Amino acid sequence: MHSSNAASGLPAVHDSLVHDNVAMLDQGCRLVESIEAEHFTRRSHLTLGASIGGHLRHNLDHYAGFLRGIAVGRVDYDDRAREEGVETIPERALAAMREMRDALLRIDAMSLEREIDVRMDTGESECRPWTRSTGRRELQFLLSHTVHHYALVAMICRIEGVELERDFGVAPSTIKHRKVRAPSPVANGEHDGERTCAR
Repeated sequence: MHSSNAASGLPAVHDSLVHDNVAMLDQGCRLVESIEAEHFTRRSHLTLGASIGGHLRHNLDHYAGFLRGIAVGRVDYDDRAREEGVETIPERALAAMREMRDALLRIDAMSLEREIDVRMDTGESECRPWTRSTGRRELQFLLSHTVHHYALVAMICRIEGVELERDFGVAPSTIKHRKVRAPSPVANGEHDGERTCAR
């Protein structure tokens, strides 16, 4: 469990999927804390007009949809706020990511096992049927979705000359594979620098 939980009064949720998603949000926090506002908001034709803030806001909209829907058994990923302030004001993005990570850590583990209805826009068709899923399966989707957008954020950062932590935008399975193959950083006197969102 992350060390900040005790200080914030959050319950311990012993679920790897929850913590993997929390780790992704923490990674986003560290990025926003480390870059200038101009890098957060800048759009470029090289990135099809996308910005770092835009990708992070998109991810947060999906987490918000999940958290809102898991309580009632229906998650609609197209019911999004698309709040401009979250993608243009770094402090707003940080606050939203901290709110999402804390909400994830409050989830009742049993609710992840229940069946829920999920829908999202999948193309040009106006038909958006509900599909059966579970909270746990949707956490898998959110993790994959976040990694995908972080990889795009990493591309923007490289274009902008922004330095990233080594594993930003890398799938957890890839990180684990690297750790199995590589010597332990602790043995080499190194640290991975991982920490939670600063509060």
